[in-house]
Amino acid sequence: MAPQDAILGWDEDSNAEAYNAFTRDHPMYDATSRDLARRGHLADASLVVDLCGGAGATARAILDLVPAHARVVSVDNAAAMQRVGRRTLTDARLTWITSPAERLADHLRASSADAVVCNSAIWKTDTAAVFAAIADILRPGGRFVFNIGGGFAGVRHPDELSARTGPSLNALTRQVAAEDHGYTPPPKDADRPPKLPLETVTEQLSAAGLTVVGTEVTAQHSTMAEKKAWLSIPVFTRPEGNFTHAQRMKILDAAYAMTTPSTPAVTSWLVIVAQRPEAPA
Repeated sequence: MAPQDAILGWDEDSNAEAYNAFTRDHPMYDATSRDLARRGHLADASLVVDLCGGAGATARAILDLVPAHARVVSVDNAAAMQRVGRRTLTDARLTWITSPAERLADHLRASSADAVVCNSAIWKTDTAAVFAAIADILRPGGRFVFNIGGGFAGVRHPDELSARTGPSLNALTRQVAAEDHGYTPPPKDADRPPKLPLETVTEQLSAAGLTVVGTEVTAQHSTMAEKKAWLSIPVFTRPEGNFTHAQRMKILDAAYAMTTPSTPAVTSWLVIVAQRPEAPA
């Protein structure tokens, strides 16, 4: 499902609880978290950072791979999300730090982390500042593994193109809003470049002292039912404009009624693995 650029709202209990329920009931975050954690080479790690970790879905995947003696630090600036995480994820190896991603280096010793993992969030940050902070805390040879939603990276997996059999739920939501509520969608800017293409990310990582060692465009397979559940989280509910959440949910329900719940929905992701270079011998 296409990620939305939802920056605000995560420190509200309603969003935190709804998000946690979604991660419990649907596989999207579990699958992407496990994919990123696997790429981090964590079997011998002593310290791993879950950056923009929210309620801990990615921390859970990391904890499954690190040794018994390892520390995992989940960093997020939304206290509401971390309150949910503290309640539901009680592994003694896990520590929670409430902080913007850009201030990561204020909380961890330089060159101390074996890996940093960031799932479904990096485009919501000042990436140049975050990459610099990550480079500061990674040990030589340490890995930074993250993903960028296809819309923000300007990539589409072939599976996303082949699975499209009709209008997306987002498109149907805008249609219902326009026909039944007088909604006027904002004009589309077809010439607007993607927010974080690989070229930009590579340049920023290089400026921070990190080297890209792997990239892959992946596909996340789900259904229209899962997409509807995702769009029911208040911070993601559409359309934009002067609607209450109840009104947006009514519009979403009407749009969803025009679909088949089992219809495939595919989201593209650009996965990037960067590394702090090894120290010279």
